[in-house]
Amino acid sequence: MTTSSANSIATHRHDRLRQWLLSTAPRSRRQARLGRAYIAWLTFIENRLAMIGLGIIIVLVAAAALAPIIAPYAPNAPNLAERLMPMSSAHWLGTDELGRDILSRIIHGSRLTLYVIVLVAIIAAPVGLLIGTVAGYIGGWLDVVLMRVTDIFLAFPKLILALAFVSALGPGIENAIIAIAITAWPPYARIARAETITIRKADFIKAARLQGAGPIRLIWGHVMPLCLSSLIVRVTLDMAGIILTAAGLGFLGLGAQPPLPEWGAMISSGRKFMLDQWWVAAMPGVAIFVVSLGFNLLGDGLRDVLDPKAEGR
Repeated sequence: MTTSSANSIATHRHDRLRQWLLSTAPRSRRQARLGRAYIAWLTFIENRLAMIGLGIIIVLVAAAALAPIIAPYAPNAPNLAERLMPMSSAHWLGTDELGRDILSRIIHGSRLTLYVIVLVAIIAAPVGLLIGTVAGYIGGWLDVVLMRVTDIFLAFPKLILALAFVSALGPGIENAIIAIAITAWPPYARIARAETITIRKADFIKAARLQGAGPIRLIWGHVMPLCLSSLIVRVTLDMAGIILTAAGLGFLGLGAQPPLPEWGAMISSGRKFMLDQWWVAAMPGVAIFVVSLGFNLLGDGLRDVLDPKAEGR
């Protein structure tokens, strides 16, 4: 088989798959779901800023996964002979007050950043989704109690509330994650409740109830899946805030403890050298800025794709 014929066959198969995915009359539920996902992907890749955000997040994940391989130096090994060295071919981002390579510490610090945001999302998002859907569907006194508790948490700035919880729990990365998760769930509960209130009187909910479905089955099988798209967008947009809160706790010495290469702690240790050796604190700050920007751009792109109220959908 020649190369041209092989390319022709591959192109033909690609066209058939595209037609199958874009069919206006899907023959199965699987085809319909894959078709919607493909259309969403086509919409997403048209947004250049969203693709830039996705690229930043992919780089972050790759750096965290390959940190021991791509980091040029050990992140915690001091070398006092090279302390506070400026940026050079040997140390691309310079060294800190203990002679540690800043680039290596930022790369390894990406692991801590992903560790924090993933665990906070895993803890806070399901809690907020459960509380919001139960409050919105059941209503009555339960809705009043749950929403007043939510309002109490929302009344305090996240960082101040996280500081209070982590001060009570004690410094450390795990306690910081718990504290951030405790402060992160109320917005998700509010979103889920609003979505549930608009869904609970829908005809398909009434039909499922007439067929004998109970409240638990309705919430779990019908209401929660319809709230996921809005929740995913909000979680993605909140990642930047989670990163900043974690960095703030690390800056104050309440998050990851030395010698862990946490970006906020790196800024804290480098603030003493801002005037002469600015790179010690500036480089971790740039890392926080770039990653936060990436999550915001990605969240905006996902909002355009997943928002069912968007124009043209």
